[in-house]
Amino acid sequence: MARNEGRGGGERSGGGRRREGGEGQREDSDLIEKLVSINRVAKVVKGGRRFGFAAVVVVGDGKGRAGYGTGKAREVPEAIRKATDSAKRAMVRVPLREGRTIHHDVYGRFGAGKVVVRAAKPGTGIIAGGPMRAIFESLGLQDVVAKSIGSSNPHNMIKATFAALADIASPRVVAARRGKKIGDILGRREGEAAAAGT
Repeated sequence: MARNEGRGGGERSGGGRRREGGEGQREDSDLIEKLVSINRVAKVVKGGRRFGFAAVVVVGDGKGRAGYGTGKAREVPEAIRKATDSAKRAMVRVPLREGRTIHHDVYGRFGAGKVVVRAAKPGTGIIAGGPMRAIFESLGLQDVVAKSIGSSNPHNMIKATFAALADIASPRVVAARRGKKIGDILGRREGEAAAAGT
């Protein structure tokens, strides 16, 4: 029976160690790796408790591809390595507008986690917190506004954010699906810019 030790919010000393945010950032082989959360868990066995660690890592190439993964092990480095390998295998491509923001506003949900992600004007920056910021930085987004309106559990927030990003469609894809030109979808001036840029 595995029991979650650190159930409180944020960081705790003693009982359960949990770190959230992009603290463990590494770049190797052109991939950005961000440690989102690490949690100590305990399994109760005959002789007492056996401790382990569960890690959540987000990986991206900064050019529109990102993925997340989880890993469990008896030691922290091994848990992070497992989570990183899992994230690299689960990378998905997200179409970006001008390489800096998303094409349109999206809503994502997973379990109790609900997120709203909105496109933003140049110079806005990344307005998002916790796990969502790690995802957007790994993707290479520069201007985006996001809000979590459900669970603050990092697992649910990450899965809800990826569910939202999966719904993004570029004007070229929408135009092809409808059998129209990009200009018909966006309007003439924006359509010409999109055809040249994406």
